[in-house]
Amino acid sequence: MIRHLLIQLVFFTALTASTSTLLSAQELSKPLNRQPAVAGTFYPAGKQALESTLKELFSQAKPVLLEGKIQTLIVPHAGYSYSGIVAASGYKSIPEDASYSNIFIIASSHREQFNGASVYSSGNYLTPLGEARVNREIANSLINDNKTIFFYKQAHDREHSIEVQVPFIQYHFNNTPPIVPIVMGSSSVAAARDLAAALLPYFLPENLFIISSDFSHYPNYKDAKRIDGLTGDAIFKKDPELFYTTMRKISREPIKNLSTPCCAWSSILTMLYMSERNENMEISPILYRNSGDSPIGDKERVVGYWAIAGHQLPQKPPDFTLEDRDKQTLLDISRNTLEIYLQSEKIFDVPATNISGLLKEPAGVFVSLYIGGRLRGCIGNFSPSKPLFMMVQEMTLAAALRDQRFAPVDPTELKYIDIEISVLTPMQKINTIEEFQLGRHGIYMIKDGKSGTYLPQVATGRGWSAEEFLGHCAREKAGIGWDGWKDADLYVYEAIVFGEEKRK
Repeated sequence: MIRHLLIQLVFFTALTASTSTLLSAQELSKPLNRQPAVAGTFYPAGKQALESTLKELFSQAKPVLLEGKIQTLIVPHAGYSYSGIVAASGYKSIPEDASYSNIFIIASSHREQFNGASVYSSGNYLTPLGEARVNREIANSLINDNKTIFFYKQAHDREHSIEVQVPFIQYHFNNTPPIVPIVMGSSSVAAARDLAAALLPYFLPENLFIISSDFSHYPNYKDAKRIDGLTGDAIFKKDPELFYTTMRKISREPIKNLSTPCCAWSSILTMLYMSERNENMEISPILYRNSGDSPIGDKERVVGYWAIAGHQLPQKPPDFTLEDRDKQTLLDISRNTLEIYLQSEKIFDVPATNISGLLKEPAGVFVSLYIGGRLRGCIGNFSPSKPLFMMVQEMTLAAALRDQRFAPVDPTELKYIDIEISVLTPMQKINTIEEFQLGRHGIYMIKDGKSGTYLPQVATGRGWSAEEFLGHCAREKAGIGWDGWKDADLYVYEAIVFGEEKRK
């Protein structure tokens, strides 16, 4: 018997929204606030009644004190009478004065069928508590930079799963951050991978990612607890493949009335694809209940609710030091990769016997190419998903061929090129310029969705002060103006820098 999740996979992998349903450029330029659609059904329609309900839910909430800063939160989107305490427990686990630049809300569509994801970019979200500002700059950047992301108004008009989260956000935070509402129209692994790739540059501690999802639909109370326990365990392991496999396995079981183990599984999968890259993130349970726990619930047909948090643990200091032989191995890999590809367009096959255990560990790395002491190309990666030696290969070719500041390296230049490699330590957030050490620290800054970095060695020989170092990075790399670093989020890192002997 084909179970309901498999049916759902087919059902939600649907037609792309037709051009007649997408707003024109002229319509997009006019502010169009999203009106409440489920006020009066999922939650009270009046401001005072809604505030009173939220106050009661937060008083009954069971928050959990977690180590580090919460960066992701899975919370339910059912009517407040059923799932409100679970949702409030999730939100209350975040300090009221927690500082976030933006709150991304990711949900899976319940009413519209379309490929890709729709981000609301036309105006703000309205609730009985007032207006929740949408970061339209980020929304439009996502649309402009990604073929599978667009603004499809109908995806938001009647969709409840984002709307029910907004009052919790408005009520809980002392200073409500702007939101970025995203509805996924395709329930598929490919859609989750695409959206995760698009959102990864924003997946930083200064942004909160809310995943709006209920869990098992319509089994009895006992079955729901077992099913949702299995699903939760898969999420806690931060393994997207395990989570997806668990969904499929549960869906094939002969469980009476089970419609789906998780209604927004593709949204959760998106979060897991981003989280798996961050070794310092841990995913922990906050509270589980189902609709059968509500005084008005029916224990024969229930819906499961989880509050689950992904929290950023304190960053670990670098746990390895590269030996001279490791440095030489990486330089040899970089040189062979560059020469073989430019001469034959083939990738250098690194001999396994040359790779020590340390070079098999993920690490951020930049590769810089020089000719006569002048930069010829430089590209790096802060969030590696591959071993260091493989990242050196990728960044070598990227520096030679994809640095848009320079023409691609020509084979005739090979004998003049010097290679420099910078292996990076984990980034650490700083709050004041006094924490920045010129010459020792590299800087990474982000503001309003724009980011830029300078490696530590950029300061060498330039005579810059710390403020000048940050000012040049802000203006020339991040594009936020000379003083933009002063209200940007700043991160420092160190680099183990080594290179070839200079060629004459």
